[in-house]
Amino acid sequence: MKNFSYDFYKESADYILEQISEKPKIAIILGSALGSIADLVENKTIVSYRDVPKLLQSTAPSHKGEFIFGRLSDQPVMLMSGRFHHYEGYSYEELAQPVRIMKLLGVETLIITNAAGAVNLDYEVGDVMLIEDQIKIAGHSPMRGPNIEEFGPRFFDCTYIYTPKLLKLAQAKAKELNYDNSVHTGVYYFCPGPNFETPAEIKAIRILGGDAVGMSTVTEALTAAHCEMDVLGISMITNMAAGIEDEEQSGLHVIDVGNKAASKIADLIMEVLKDI
Repeated sequence: MKNFSYDFYKESADYILEQISEKPKIAIILGSALGSIADLVENKTIVSYRDVPKLLQSTAPSHKGEFIFGRLSDQPVMLMSGRFHHYEGYSYEELAQPVRIMKLLGVETLIITNAAGAVNLDYEVGDVMLIEDQIKIAGHSPMRGPNIEEFGPRFFDCTYIYTPKLLKLAQAKAKELNYDNSVHTGVYYFCPGPNFETPAEIKAIRILGGDAVGMSTVTEALTAAHCEMDVLGISMITNMAAGIEDEEQSGLHVIDVGNKAASKIADLIMEVLKDI
């Protein structure tokens, strides 16, 4: 297992700091088909992943592979357009990299978005789920290996991995936007992918308490918790999970639905940013 050091992450962060004029306070990780949020950023500076020392490279479809710095709702932000997944061949330890870089850049609040499949039978395609908790049974923790004290303690609490005050704020904003009938609060279940889950697995996930299922987010949220960052998680429901409807699961379908429904999440994020 490769050992990572504080200086490993600092080299990446120092390069980025040379490229930007303002440190971000808030970071947003853009899920599949949610890259259109980047179009709303003002005073934009783009830093390609290819240019950042030591940084992983994104290979997932519809993930551009760039950091975007600027302002949203007059807040200094950075957007991660293109995330990294375990199914791309990266270890869980490597997946801690982007959030640790964000921490060194000055980020205090992390908004994580994703495309997810509905496990909860009350959800519909195009709905949004605000994440109140997560389940990760598969795989190691991204904090496996020697602890880096500059980021956080060896053992850290995950009772409120998704910050309650941010969840309440997002719920209130959804109501103000008249989205409350299509915005739910639930539990995100992590599966490593890249295959979609089987119908039997979806039944098991429902029994275990999962409301939506996806292949990202949990390692990022765990790393943010270790770094003592506030976290808001938002899932776009792009498909009903396997076995719920008589249709095959398709990555292209996920992206297509996400493109059509992304404006709802964009509206919600813009409103939330006003009160952080």
